[in-house]
Amino acid sequence: MEPREHSRSALKRQAIMEAATSAFMSKGYSGTSMDDIAKLAAVSKQTVYKHFADKEKLFAEIVLATTDRIDAMVDLVADIPAEADTLDESLTRLARQFLAALTQPQVIQLRRLIVANADAFPELGAAWYEQGFERVLATLAATFQRLTDQDLLRCDDPLLAAHHFSGLLLWIPVNRAMFHGSPQHTEADLDHYATAGIRAFLAAYR
Repeated sequence: MEPREHSRSALKRQAIMEAATSAFMSKGYSGTSMDDIAKLAAVSKQTVYKHFADKEKLFAEIVLATTDRIDAMVDLVADIPAEADTLDESLTRLARQFLAALTQPQVIQLRRLIVANADAFPELGAAWYEQGFERVLATLAATFQRLTDQDLLRCDDPLLAAHHFSGLLLWIPVNRAMFHGSPQHTEADLDHYATAGIRAFLAAYR
């Protein structure tokens, strides 16, 4: 394939993935057809099938493509400085960034979409969890182990501590969003959840 053709093909593929993401988010998996995606992407249905064999493969690709965005979160989590005087501040800043990333409307929509189709595509749901959020939890656990080794935290089970950290922050805004269908929090709410969550976390693990 000539470079120009390859470039055009890549642009069409990207347009199809963006259109599919939009359609699946708004209509759900079963409510979206390949015709819908072709129209949104402004390509022929044949072009959609040229890039993706069927709707299931296209759905899987757009879901798993989102796990790449977790890389920045993993880097953030791994970077907590080991200083006693600033630990509260460092963890609160991390908590606020954690909340901002994981309560974005598109992240909430994607989560609802994957949960809604977990019975039909259990392996896809498991892959998204393992390649995405589970990586963050594993990095958090390693960070908490490092802070424990340096006598800044006391974590007998760092992975459980990572789950507690996440739960303290995400339980309220994510559950409210999941049941209402969209985020219900304000920026001030996220500030409060971060501050209160870290206070509770440190009360247990300092």
